[in-house]
Amino acid sequence: MTGLLRYGLLMLAAVMLTGQRNAILVPEVSQNEVRVRQGFTGTELLLFGAILDPEGRRAGAEYDIVVVLKGPTEPIKLREKERFAGIWVNAESSDFRSAPSFFAVAASRPISEIVDNRTAAIYELGTEFIQLSPSGQIDPEKQQRFAAGLVEQRERLGLYKQDMGGVKISEQVLYQARIDLPSNVTTGIYTAETFAVTDGRVIASAVAEVDVRKVGFERFVETFSQTYAFFYGLVAVMLSVGMGWIAGRLFALV
Repeated sequence: MTGLLRYGLLMLAAVMLTGQRNAILVPEVSQNEVRVRQGFTGTELLLFGAILDPEGRRAGAEYDIVVVLKGPTEPIKLREKERFAGIWVNAESSDFRSAPSFFAVAASRPISEIVDNRTAAIYELGTEFIQLSPSGQIDPEKQQRFAAGLVEQRERLGLYKQDMGGVKISEQVLYQARIDLPSNVTTGIYTAETFAVTDGRVIASAVAEVDVRKVGFERFVETFSQTYAFFYGLVAVMLSVGMGWIAGRLFALV
């Protein structure tokens, strides 16, 4: 489906819904499925859509748009390192039950100019507002320190990012944002949530999904490792031992 036809369908759907009381938000994603195969170097997602007010007028100039793309959540354990007797050793640690494997935010303006911190925290409109679920009791200051460390670590890996100004609004009704998925993304269902904001309030939201999945040999390996974990581990050990033996024989012949 061409981009022009998609925009046309978005406009038609928005007009058909103009009897609603709140602003109408109709989101779309350029790819509903991302296939990860050998040599995958990442891809770019185009998140776009249309927004109209209840009377069907062009309303883009009156609204800000924020797009939040999140990957599947996963438990994670973080450890701090400290120097002891000249060497680095493990120090304090913290467990989080549901850290998003990928998190990206794009907005039409800086979040601080759109909403207050309380609203930003409710809707996770920024990497500093990611809602992590610590396991057990944890000191708030310690939790904040470990959360900041997790964000910094994943920003370096390209898994957490934000682009304040990354949403472009055109013709007072259409918006678009581009978000890069790196090659090291986790597979699973990604949610792209779009928020329309005016006067510091979120007045409309909508969700689209993107399925990131492995195909080909990579898919076979992933399925085998999950279904037959014991045999997968056994094969991995045998391959490791075999490669070590072959390498040893080659060095002996040199």
